Amino acid sequence: MTRLVVISNRVAPVDEGQTNVGGLAVAVQAALEKTGGIWFGWSGEKTRRRQHSPNLTERDRLTFATVDFTERDLREYYEGFSNGALWPLLHYRLDLAQFNRRDYLGYMRVNDWLARTVARLLEPDDLIWIHDYHLFTAARTLRRLGVRNRIGFFLHTPFPPRELFVALPWHAELLEALSACDLIGFQTEADLAAFHDCLQADDDFEMLEDGTVRAFGRTVRAAAFPIGLDAGNVRKLAVRHNRSRTLRRLKNTLGGRRMIISVDRLDYSKGLADRFRSYAMLLDVYKELDGKVTLMQVAPPSRTNVHGYSEIRTELENLAGSINGRFADFDWAPLRYLNRSFSRDILSCFYRAADVGLVTPLRDGMNLVAKEYVAAQDPENPGVLVLSKFAGAAAQMTDALLVNPYDHDEVANTLYRALRLPLSERRRRWQKLMDGLIANDVHRWQQDFVDVLAGSGDPKSGSFGS
Repeated sequence: MTRLVVISNRVAPVDEGQTNVGGLAVAVQAALEKTGGIWFGWSGEKTRRRQHSPNLTERDRLTFATVDFTERDLREYYEGFSNGALWPLLHYRLDLAQFNRRDYLGYMRVNDWLARTVARLLEPDDLIWIHDYHLFTAARTLRRLGVRNRIGFFLHTPFPPRELFVALPWHAELLEALSACDLIGFQTEADLAAFHDCLQADDDFEMLEDGTVRAFGRTVRAAAFPIGLDAGNVRKLAVRHNRSRTLRRLKNTLGGRRMIISVDRLDYSKGLADRFRSYAMLLDVYKELDGKVTLMQVAPPSRTNVHGYSEIRTELENLAGSINGRFADFDWAPLRYLNRSFSRDILSCFYRAADVGLVTPLRDGMNLVAKEYVAAQDPENPGVLVLSKFAGAAAQMTDALLVNPYDHDEVANTLYRALRLPLSERRRRWQKLMDGLIANDVHRWQQDFVDVLAGSGDPKSGSFGS
């Protein structure tokens, strides 16, 4: 039987009730639990000496194969190039990108080492699925080692326009390395179009009739595969914990006030500062909301050693203090800003209790928080999703209230509308959103991608799960 071998920067087994983890980890594990196979990548631990054989842990039909990183690996490959150069570039923040040749060489070195390590685990019939921007060059090393298996790559972030991508000094090398894959997946059609546009700079580029492209001496298929989530599981968690002690505490502290919830990693791409300013405008313009609404922003810190993160944290703390200082009363804090993470079950009941889910990234690959919020709602009395037009999820979730996160007036007015939306319209919008989540869940995402990678999917379709 064909195994699925997933390669990602981090292997983060997701246990029910554990601290909230990123969307990639949740989606990858949900996919692997259905098919079985190997998940290979970084353990999250540091070591003084590089490993050449991974640590293996078996769980049901899943094998977790992990390696530890050295301090140098983390400094150059992870903090330096992956998150200091690629992350801001892929999120259209060229002003924050730091291009350093030492970090680039470290990135190449770690990609090469990871590929050589996982190659020892491969069997001839394995399907290989590489994930995200940390591993742009791993497939090329596998090919140079003689690996002839089918290799797929999925990018969880946006892919920027050519005008931005070519600012990266090594953009052509990364595109050539990616062409070693058989299938490259993106979150949206816009990302796919930007990738095709970048490939056209290669003299060998040709778009073929079956939807594949020829570039850098290889023929590659690229398509959009919008990622989903296990909507049924999120709904079960929300219902199971709907009478939990934590939820009772939350409702007691709210005292009958309406709640808006936002959950994001502490990251400049998430638009938190603009969100706070929009919320302040809501309170400033609509005086009848004084003492009647609370925004709860959950923002656990991440990548704290990467340039720019300490600045955004300071800015948000100042804004939160300013908003509470300006609008609060002795028995009401309009903004609850929490720099900590919560378990998935607790977050699910927080979502269910919130009247509005506010998801306004400045740029996002997909954003599974938007989908989790919808999945957690009470069908009889659902809340309203206010969603950024620049989240990948906006292409699918058109029944949300879509906003431009840079336009504080629009966000404030849309929040006011969301708080006043009649029950009949809330139910109508929620049902359409939920139908989409169920039809295009994480299992369909996985199945669509693997079918095309294995050669059994529709070869002429450019977009899946939409």
